[in-house]
This record gives sequence, structure tokens and C-alpha cells, in this order.
Amino acid sequence: MSRRVWALTLLAGAALVLTACSGATSSPEADPTPVLRSPTTDPTTTAPLEPPPPPGPHACYRLAYDDALAPTNDQKPVPCNGDHTAITFFVGHFDHDLAVDGEPVHTIESTVCPRRFASFVGGTIEARRLSLLRTVWFTPTVDNAALGSHWFQCVAIALEGDEQLAPLIGPVDGALDRTEARDHYALCGTAEPGTTGFEQRMCALSHSWRALSTVPFTPGPYPGVAKVRAAGQTPCQDAGRDVASDPLNYRWSYQWPTLQQWRAGQTWGTCWAPA
Repeated sequence: MSRRVWALTLLAGAALVLTACSGATSSPEADPTPVLRSPTTDPTTTAPLEPPPPPGPHACYRLAYDDALAPTNDQKPVPCNGDHTAITFFVGHFDHDLAVDGEPVHTIESTVCPRRFASFVGGTIEARRLSLLRTVWFTPTVDNAALGSHWFQCVAIALEGDEQLAPLIGPVDGALDRTEARDHYALCGTAEPGTTGFEQRMCALSHSWRALSTVPFTPGPYPGVAKVRAAGQTPCQDAGRDVASDPLNYRWSYQWPTLQQWRAGQTWGTCWAPA
């Protein structure tokens, strides 16, 4: 999945205009007395707008799933030692002459954030593919970029289910190097993949199937359904046998990448077995 998080909404203050008024009264018996006044002006001054500061390097947030899909983030940071679903692990910058919503900026953040994420959460590439820890990224709004905000923010989240973020428990830094955290965020399911009732979820929650390993493919053009489906039969059958209590009677399953998933960057399949 890929997304971005973007800065705080610009708050523009309204200028205060001071005006003076005057009046004259007269009695019915007397003519009004003319009053001569010198012209006065009350200039209105507006302080130049400043861009909001970039997010802190370790800022935490309580994001919902839809917030993580948005290109900008207007949520206020929360204490990282309290409830939160997202943590910033890197804040980078891009050239001032690049459009914040242009392809060059998207290329920068979609390259830098996944690379930094791998170093942040640790683990092997296999462990990261079998985890529901993810990275999303955000940039400033177009208005704030016009004021001089030229940063992007890389944020780590965890998927509790298909469309719900999980609370981040304990340090996320190096989580996949630690057995307990790796098991907590591991990829599991509520039923056999491809059957009614299957939903992916963290292994910390109730589950009946677990992802065991991946079947990697060489990045490039999509090989086609027949090839990606056939490639996982033997390795997934072997993986299921290895964790079965009875090597002569066991179940296994294989999920291969669809064309849409492949285009989104998932160039691997996943082997499953009952938990």
C-alpha cells in the first residue's frame, strides 16, 4: 500500500481594521457649526504568512485507516507513551522548485520511505513481507508548500485487519528483530485464504491460519496468472508439511499476486497453513 502524510492545515488570521467615526449635533435654534478635519487613514497591516514547521522526527499520532490513505495529515501529535497508531521515523526534504503534488516528489517519498522503513523496523525482507507493519508517507498541503514547506514525512503503522489500524505496542524501532514483536505483528487470517470468512489480521488477535513464507518473483512485467500460481504449489506444500503434526495428513494454501497487487509492488506470493 502507499500513501503520504501532509502537514497541518494553514490557519490564516483575519486582519483587524480600526475605523474612526464622528458626528455633530445641533439645536433647532442654531445653525450647525461646520467642522473641518484633516483626512486620516488607518492602514491595515497583515503579517506575512509563515509555513507551519515540519513534523517532529519521532511524532506519534492517533490515525484512523482513512487518515493513513490521505496525502496530507492534519492530526495533532499525541504522546508516544500513550495510545497511538502511527509513529514518524523519518522527515526528509525536497527541492523548493518541485511541485508538492508532482511525480518527482512522489518518486522521492515512495523510494526513500520504504528504504528507511526497512532499516527502522529491522528484520529480513521475508519478515517484513510476513508482517502487518507498513509505511505510509505525507507531504504538506499545496497551500503550505507555496509558503515554503518542502518536507515529506515517513510514518510507520500496523494493520489490525483489512481496513483498520492497530495500536502500536512497545517500540516499533527494530520490532522485527525481536521474536515477541515479530510474532505480535505477523500476518494471520480468520479462515483459509480464498474462502468465505477470510480476513487478514495480526497474529496477536484471534486467528485460525498463519502465513508461513513467501514465494518471491523477479520484478518486471507481470508473468501471468498461470505462472505465478504454478510457482507456489511445491514450496507452499513443503512449508505446510514442515509445520504439520502429521506429515501424511495436512493442509496448506497459497496466495499468488494479482496483476493489481503486482503493479502496486507486491512481487511475491504467500504460503499459509492452519495455525
